[in-house]
Amino acid sequence: MSKNNLCQPVLVSACLLGLPTRYDGKAKRSQAVIDYLQREKLMPVPVCPEQLAGMTTPRAKTAFHSGDGHDVVHGVGSVVSEIGQPMNDVFRRGAQLALQVARLCGCQRALLKERSPSCGVHRIYRGNEQVPGAGVTAALLIEAGIEIISEEDL
Repeated sequence: MSKNNLCQPVLVSACLLGLPTRYDGKAKRSQAVIDYLQREKLMPVPVCPEQLAGMTTPRAKTAFHSGDGHDVVHGVGSVVSEIGQPMNDVFRRGAQLALQVARLCGCQRALLKERSPSCGVHRIYRGNEQVPGAGVTAALLIEAGIEIISEEDL
């Protein structure tokens, strides 16, 4: 089999593939994502950074209190659960584990769920307001040289 016939691995937010990994225990299956992966002959490597970090599903909704994912990665932003619990350490751990999965599987690209505090590519929530910014995992993947897009980029 030639190399051109092999599927390239791509890290994908598990909820976009139909897995019930979101904070509310639901999925956000995207047919556009499924079609894109098939059309581009990409092998999805499903991840949920929050589950990788040991969070339960369902779990408390989380949003940025200050900054965005890049700021949290560098220790200056903050992610807080809806019940006021600081979540920086958990989100950084999930991001590190997602990066480890990407490296183990040879992923050079990631397709992530927009507006997620972990996976947001272009937009996140700061409190209840949608603002420009990246999630914690998205930020770490960018800094590691992994190309990222969201389902809304397709």
